[in-house]
Amino acid sequence: MRILFTFIGGIGHFQPLVPVARAAEAAGHTVAVAGSGKVTPSVEASGFTVFPTSAPRPPGEPAPVPEPLERPDPAAAERHFSEAFGRPGARRHAAALLRIAAEWKPDVIVRDEADFGSAIAAERLAIPCATVLVLAAGSLLRKELLVEPLGELRAEYALPADPGLAMLDRDLVLSPFPPSFRSPGFPLPASAFSFRPGPPVEVARSVWSSAWPGFRADLPTVYFTLGTVFQAGPDDLFSRVLAGLREVSANVVVTVGERNDPAVLGPQPDHVRVERFIPQDELLPYCDLVVSHGGSGSVIGALAHGLPSVLLPLGADQPHNAQRCTELGVGQALDAVSVTPAEVVATVSTMLTDQNYRQAAQRIQTEINDLPDVEHTIPLLEQLTRT
Repeated sequence: MRILFTFIGGIGHFQPLVPVARAAEAAGHTVAVAGSGKVTPSVEASGFTVFPTSAPRPPGEPAPVPEPLERPDPAAAERHFSEAFGRPGARRHAAALLRIAAEWKPDVIVRDEADFGSAIAAERLAIPCATVLVLAAGSLLRKELLVEPLGELRAEYALPADPGLAMLDRDLVLSPFPPSFRSPGFPLPASAFSFRPGPPVEVARSVWSSAWPGFRADLPTVYFTLGTVFQAGPDDLFSRVLAGLREVSANVVVTVGERNDPAVLGPQPDHVRVERFIPQDELLPYCDLVVSHGGSGSVIGALAHGLPSVLLPLGADQPHNAQRCTELGVGQALDAVSVTPAEVVATVSTMLTDQNYRQAAQRIQTEINDLPDVEHTIPLLEQLTRT
């Protein structure tokens, strides 16, 4: 079977597809990936055949100039998501996937849930189309805001009207998230199958070796990240949070992203380590608490290791995830615009000592560990070609 995995946007929309793609390869199927030309090098580094759907990043392109932080507006983010992904994004990917699929001839297309254009291309070509969820809480994607832009695009491709947008979850929906994390107002569709994307994670915390001098095995460890794309700017969020974390009795690991220079944050005491990037699966087994922007990958990665989170949502689906963490008792949210070092010290110290947060996170960890492993998604994809 030939399976074409598609994603739109940044690398965060590609990563949830990887466990399914790896499992498909292990089962003997032929796999390729179609996605943004700007992140093609990262996809190629994962070892997949790649078809870019847009132009590559120009050589030497400067990093975008960061803008001052603004308080997130979830309703505005929902409208922006629907417009950006439902109009120019969907139109671009529909055209690109029609061309790619006509040449590569997949038996199944597996898209990230924001890649609406691939769903339209698959329907136009009568190819089964499965969806992998990438938005953990699920409440950023609102069908009522997508009906108009996707309806217009469907008409352009001579597809019948679909006022309920059944196209988004008709065939198969694969969810790499614990069902309890989903916002109750946005239940999973009947076609959904929840799975565990990686191996089960033990509850016991690993102990630091001597690889990082200055880190003490008898202290808790806090991991601080704002994801892979946040640009340090005039509001200096990194510095404000780190100023607070330095005062907490804990080992502290900070990742600033490939485009930021750790040296900008200045010299650090022995119990603080600042790096551009560390794979979170290598770091989280040693941690007790995660401080993050609330991206789906960061939040669910923490919960898979039984770790609570302090959330500093910046936009997109992050406020939705932060709200869900608060409701489930696995996190606290702080205002990224106004947060002070003193607030960081107080919140982090409380969450390190109040075991209710850790116990709530471990309950979700157990839920994740009990999910079927990713290999169970492959027979479902195979079934699509038979029906």
